[in-house]
Amino acid sequence: MFFRRKGRLRKEANERLLNAIESVRSEWLTKKELIENSVEPSEQVLYEVKLAKAKYFFLLKEAKVRKIRTRSF
Repeated sequence: MFFRRKGRLRKEANERLLNAIESVRSEWLTKKELIENSVEPSEQVLYEVKLAKAKYFFLLKEAKVRKIRTRSF
């Protein structure tokens, strides 16, 4: 009884992690494209790109630790 709940909770947490990875990746790529198209990017935008990139790679490492491999990134 308890093991079914544990498996369901793990599955839900993994889905939330995958959704977070997708959203952070799209945010990072959007900001990266903004910098590439910009003549003189501001320090704030550069900071936000570095932050989004760090978040993305942190979440990828967490997915690797959890051995989640359902979607391609």
